[in-house]
Amino acid sequence: MAHFLRSKQAGIQKDLSDGLLPDLFILDDVARYGITSQISALAYDPVQSLLAVGTSDTEYGSGQIYVFGQRRVCVVFSFPRKASAKLLQFCGDKLISADSKNDVSIFSLESKQMLTSYAPPSYVTSLVTDPTLDYALIGLQNGDVIAYDLDRRNLTSFKIPNLWKERNPRSRLVPVVSLAFEPRDIGKLLIGYPEGAVIFSFKQNIASKYFEYEVPSGAPGGDSDPSLWRDVRKPKLTKALWHPTGTFILTVHEDSSFVFWDVKDGRVVMARTVQDTFVDKPGSRPASLGSNSGTFSLKEPIFQIAWCAKENPDDTGLLIAGGRSTTEKTKGLTFFDLGLTPNYQTSSWQILTKYFETPKRQNDLPTPLGAEVVDFCLIPRSSPYYAGAQDPIAAVSLLSSGELITLSFPSGHPITSTNMLHVSLSFVHPFVSKVVLTAVSRSNWLGLKEKRSQGPRFLMGGAKAKRNLKRFEDRNIALTAHADGIVRLWDVGHDDEVENADVIQVDLPRAVGGEGNTEINHLSFAGSAGELSVGLRDGEVVIFRWGRNQNSGQELPAVLNQGPGILTNITQRTDPGLKEGLLPLTLMNMQQGPVTALKHSDVGFVCAGYEGGGLAMVDLRGPAIIYTANMNEFLVSNKRSSIRRSRSKEGPPPEWPSCIEFGVLTLEGDDYSSICCFVGTNRGNLATFKILPAGNGTYSVSFVGATSLDGKVINISPIDADSGNPALATPAAVSKLGAASKANGVVVAVTETSCRIFRPPTSKGAQKTWDDVLCDSAAVVKTEGRGYSIVGLFGDGNARAYSIPGLKEIGRTKVDNILDMSRLHDTLISPTGEVMGWVGPSEVAILNVWGTGIKLRLSEDRLFNVEAPVPPRPTISNLQWISGTQYISPADLDMLIGGPDRPPSERMMEQLRLDEQERRQAAREGRPVNDMTTKNEGYLAYMQRQMQERTQKLGLVGDNMDKLEENSNSWANDVNKYISTQKRKAVLGALGSKFGL
Repeated sequence: MAHFLRSKQAGIQKDLSDGLLPDLFILDDVARYGITSQISALAYDPVQSLLAVGTSDTEYGSGQIYVFGQRRVCVVFSFPRKASAKLLQFCGDKLISADSKNDVSIFSLESKQMLTSYAPPSYVTSLVTDPTLDYALIGLQNGDVIAYDLDRRNLTSFKIPNLWKERNPRSRLVPVVSLAFEPRDIGKLLIGYPEGAVIFSFKQNIASKYFEYEVPSGAPGGDSDPSLWRDVRKPKLTKALWHPTGTFILTVHEDSSFVFWDVKDGRVVMARTVQDTFVDKPGSRPASLGSNSGTFSLKEPIFQIAWCAKENPDDTGLLIAGGRSTTEKTKGLTFFDLGLTPNYQTSSWQILTKYFETPKRQNDLPTPLGAEVVDFCLIPRSSPYYAGAQDPIAAVSLLSSGELITLSFPSGHPITSTNMLHVSLSFVHPFVSKVVLTAVSRSNWLGLKEKRSQGPRFLMGGAKAKRNLKRFEDRNIALTAHADGIVRLWDVGHDDEVENADVIQVDLPRAVGGEGNTEINHLSFAGSAGELSVGLRDGEVVIFRWGRNQNSGQELPAVLNQGPGILTNITQRTDPGLKEGLLPLTLMNMQQGPVTALKHSDVGFVCAGYEGGGLAMVDLRGPAIIYTANMNEFLVSNKRSSIRRSRSKEGPPPEWPSCIEFGVLTLEGDDYSSICCFVGTNRGNLATFKILPAGNGTYSVSFVGATSLDGKVINISPIDADSGNPALATPAAVSKLGAASKANGVVVAVTETSCRIFRPPTSKGAQKTWDDVLCDSAAVVKTEGRGYSIVGLFGDGNARAYSIPGLKEIGRTKVDNILDMSRLHDTLISPTGEVMGWVGPSEVAILNVWGTGIKLRLSEDRLFNVEAPVPPRPTISNLQWISGTQYISPADLDMLIGGPDRPPSERMMEQLRLDEQERRQAAREGRPVNDMTTKNEGYLAYMQRQMQERTQKLGLVGDNMDKLEENSNSWANDVNKYISTQKRKAVLGALGSKFGL
């Protein structure tokens, strides 16, 4: 009976929710965007053009591995147990990870599944793979190095024991801290221990060279405190890496020093820090000592370091994260451009030392203030070798705050994530501070394609799965505001094919002139007009309009911002690299406190509310400010206790706009329709303003009335009382005003404590109070073919749907098992029933309340491209080969590690089964078999023959390597004999010419 009375009171003659039943209110878990928890590991594959991001196990979710490709391609892998990602490496068609629970997991990029998981006998401390090998070498805490067969998925018998204990048996805990293959000779492995580094030779099966760094008494080393200099110190090693040509090695130590070593004789070429050189020499004065006596500055540890090379591997440089003074404000990356490496055979020791002492140039790659780089992942142009550091074009850096920043290499210019990285990565590039969801017609969104000057894209791998295309629905466009002031617009979709997957970027700091705080409070986008308004905490409102940049490529002179109440023309602040997109138009600063509500209509009006109670309306046809007021001026009459409060010394509590909406409908008492602006406040008042044409071609705004509600207004939805369609201010609705048409509309106003449906401005209408719960978010939702409903998210963890106009509960469903209840007030509901809510600090979920109970589906995107071949591995130079270097090819190393008892792979077994089936089929049909090797032997016999051939090949590896040195020496002797003969002939010829012979 109550809902029948509400229908009459609301002025709606029919039930707009007639086709909606309780069993239809079921939650669909559609998608996730963002990163579930803090990033802990990064890896990049230049062959497949994929980026892997590993996360930590936190209260917001277990650690995962995200693999991103081009545009919206994304596949998520889960660990076998709740764990955090520690190490990630690509290897061919596989992704290998080591997690905090000591599991080594192998994932297939082709099948997008975990192939196997292995728990080593000791804690995993390091991991190395090579695209040409089927093995992963795993460094353990006990100092051993074991080899895991990635293809056969089992542990091999090959093991390198703790080599440092062989050198110093008194060493106790000596874990492996780093592993690295020699860039050109895969037969050498550089193993880093805390005590020093070792080069292990696979051919000789011995440690061929040891490197132990010692700082003598009186030398500063990397320590900042002079009181430590009088002792002999052996700073622990944290990482060891090769020069790109294998001529030198570099060891990094915990005192922020790094040491260059000569590989041949094991001598120190140079020991230095980021600021100082020759730190291993007594008497040197480091820059860390302060200008005042007895003062010094501490250094950061070196978090990450890479020895980079250009296309020519001899042209190298060092990229360093950390190692700077803690007193520096900007703590970015440091790049030492070392230049071309001197010829080792012809260069003196002084030349080699000078090469590492004075780099060709030093670049500082800056990062945001207050954040330091704790890890980075280089983006090489094409080669997966040289430790992923050959010819890099960018560096994806992980900050101590958990954010990502991408810098060009080696210049260090910031690279925006817009259309360069997956939109999920943009949630931490940097963090998202505000999200708004708005509906834009499909035709309008398809026409909004930004054109901007950008560098080469480095995520081009994978292929997006095909989905159904919903052509006739409005697109759900997400507006994300980031901590650096950048705003991005992108299509969330309806669990369908996203036709326009491009991202639109708005550079807010540039638009405001780089002055003040750019913290964003509110966003509003008018899709039909292609206009965007941004409200800031500083009280500024910045308006952008879609267009073509007539001054593309030109930096125009700066303009000053005008005073309060005056619009500033900011068209000159357009990014020179933007050719077409959202261009800065105008800026308004009323200086009435932070912006608390903002609405940009599709018909050229912008209304902003301020914390000071102010209200300002802008007509973009000028643009011009056409109305300003304070809410307290015309809402005081609606406050029941205004007389008592006027006698009080404290004064009334502050009141400001909390929600704004534009509509076209016929107001109570009028016989015509007009453009209306509805403004709800934090104290439950809803004011109605009428916008009418003025005589001079402009528009005038007038206050026509207000009604009092209960609680803060969180949503205002004008609807057509006859059909339920939105009665918003659209170009189509405004165009009908000249034809004297009347729109029979009502307003659905939702507050934290109640909902009211009424005819504005002052009609009482129908009202329902929520039962002992608060509503955090609400909207009027259309379910196609069934009707309209009011959907709200409540503090008890439920989503509820109510009928229109009876306000009867249709159904409810739990959402607290998915959404973060502490951020429920930031949850958004679209007009089509999609819910966009936070599930973690940097991840949102897309749900549909009128669904069918669909659970979150696994990604159907493809990652692996079988047509992208792995390039051949670099080899030793001719000079190294002539000098007798014992080179081992990847195939030889495969034989040495796998041994004669290596079982056949699954592909080999499958091929054998197919061959056997073909042989039997051919025998039944009486036709000859193509493969002559299997004509007269069975399946097991063929396998036995393969194993015997493998054993013979393994023996030939040793024989060939033994003959290599003999052949090289014999060839060198022949060359020497030839040169001696030529010299003798030249001398005899000269003597003969003297005597006339």
